[in-house]
Amino acid sequence: MIQHLACIMDGNRRWAKKKGWLPWHGHREGVQAAKRVMQFCLEKQISHLSLYTFSTENLKRSDIEKKFLFTTLVQEAHQELPLLKEKGIRVQFIGDRTLFPEAVIPMCNQVEQETAEGKNLTVHLLFFYGARQEIIGGVKKIISNIKNGLISEDDITSEYFSKQLWTSEIPEPDIIVRTGGMHRLSNFLLYQAAYSELFFLDCLWPDVQSEHLEQAVSFFNNSQRNFGV
Repeated sequence: MIQHLACIMDGNRRWAKKKGWLPWHGHREGVQAAKRVMQFCLEKQISHLSLYTFSTENLKRSDIEKKFLFTTLVQEAHQELPLLKEKGIRVQFIGDRTLFPEAVIPMCNQVEQETAEGKNLTVHLLFFYGARQEIIGGVKKIISNIKNGLISEDDITSEYFSKQLWTSEIPEPDIIVRTGGMHRLSNFLLYQAAYSELFFLDCLWPDVQSEHLEQAVSFFNNSQRNFGV
């Protein structure tokens, strides 16, 4: 049974371009797709959902696109907050918080605080997230702890290392689904994905429907997960 579903939401801009629209219209439709995935997780009793919302590499995008993304995020969060609480959905932002734009920090804090009691589904929004940056940050923590005499080299295990990451309180993903036809992880949960099943869809993210997710669940259920045994 899937406990943690992770999604690389690829194809918003290509979806808009195919329709002759500006890129940010694709992002708006991508939000609707994310809502469908959340509902699917609730129905399937999947307890964790990670969504690759904004990567550190996305900082290279135009200022106008980034402004639209952040504005949409704030608006959607305020609009959906009552429903999130009603459905028992907890929301967490995972990433480099030193990079969060000042305009979105109050919203991030409010949503996390007001949904903290949600028990049915935890949605992890990977925001200003990069797996390599996360790993480097974890290494720096460990070096600091050794220098300060808090641990010795013998204390460093895979379990200890995992606890130094931004995702320290989150179970590793059982399956990672990527849309858009690309077959790569793109700096997404590199350490955590060691034993994750990978499922790739040719459809663009705004076109994701429950039948696509059913395919992913079927793929997972039919996978042989030996973990080296």
